Amino acid sequence: MKKELLESCAAMYRTPAYIFDTDCFRQTIRNLRDSFGKDVGLCYAMKANPFLADRAEKEADRIEICSMGEFQICREKRIEPEKMLISGVMKSPEDLAEILGYCGEDSLYTVESMRQADYLESWSRQREKKIRILLRLSSGNQFGMDEDTLIHLLQKIQNHPYLKIQGIHYFSGTQKQIAKTVGELRKLDDLLKRLEKEYGIQLEELEFGPGLAVAYFDGQKDCIREEIRELSRAIGELRWKGKVTLEMGRAMAASCGTYLTTVKDTKQNGGRNYCIVDGGIHQIHYDGQIRGMYPPSLQVLGEINGHRQAEDGEDPAKEWCVCGALCTVNDILVQKIKLRNLKEGSILAFEKTGAYAMTEGMGLFLSHALPRIIFYSKKEGYTLARDSQPTYIWNMERRL
Repeated sequence: MKKELLESCAAMYRTPAYIFDTDCFRQTIRNLRDSFGKDVGLCYAMKANPFLADRAEKEADRIEICSMGEFQICREKRIEPEKMLISGVMKSPEDLAEILGYCGEDSLYTVESMRQADYLESWSRQREKKIRILLRLSSGNQFGMDEDTLIHLLQKIQNHPYLKIQGIHYFSGTQKQIAKTVGELRKLDDLLKRLEKEYGIQLEELEFGPGLAVAYFDGQKDCIREEIRELSRAIGELRWKGKVTLEMGRAMAASCGTYLTTVKDTKQNGGRNYCIVDGGIHQIHYDGQIRGMYPPSLQVLGEINGHRQAEDGEDPAKEWCVCGALCTVNDILVQKIKLRNLKEGSILAFEKTGAYAMTEGMGLFLSHALPRIIFYSKKEGYTLARDSQPTYIWNMERRL
């Protein structure tokens, strides 16, 4: 976002805060749609940023939901069941009963185990309702089923009157090298063709998480455009001719977010410059951050009271260690970064924080309040989506 927009946002709402550019989010999904073409589906993994779920509904083909909390968000936002992919490694019978009671035949469900398949089979048979499912193939971890189990389940239920196997779900991780992603896609192509040839099973869809990498840190080359082109070519070369749906969160949301935090104190210890901000690692997390060893892209903004800083060049750049408000030596956002015009009252704007950054922090540590969440669009301006929320109430005994 432009510096002026961030400064006015900080002056209006104060820090710490996240601001999400919803125009940027929508445009990113539209650009992905243009890159992959209309025949490739897009699924938004809402764990990347649940605040954007209702915006994603309007742009993506479906939304992946991995917990009851995420389902409740979608229900309160009145997201259509037809847009919901009910996923997640652990689905309790109680949770599934509530979800099925609301979504029924309209949603799509992943199956992670034989136990999940048995529960869905029992529910659908008792009510004589057909449920569409994706069988999740494991990539060698706790998620999904291994290939032998998956094939066994396919054979067992392929002619079931109420369970319709729509396809396979596969996701092995995020921030991957494109060579690994393309290699996985080719192996899945081999499996899908073997199912056709050896078992006579023709599946309609492959839901595939490519795990495209986002360049967060200085010195990292941003290759996402080239990787999208390579992935698109690999999809076009598949021998299996069903529908591919790409499940993404980071690649859709990362670029739309900025985290704002104010410098509250500056000092020098042992010849090293430290600045203390009102945020910290409980509120912001970059994948691969490792105690701030790698500096992310950030801007130094004006003072929060509206007074402008000196123009760039008037103050020589100094090397700073940026630390948060937590009482732990681990609360380091950036170990070493050269910044100009930094002083008490300066605002640091951490970029590319639209995905995971706010949800992977240890939000309850030391009972600090949660940061504000702000939306921005050119048409609507700024909107306060969530005010600062106290957390101390969750860290103490409550007597009724």
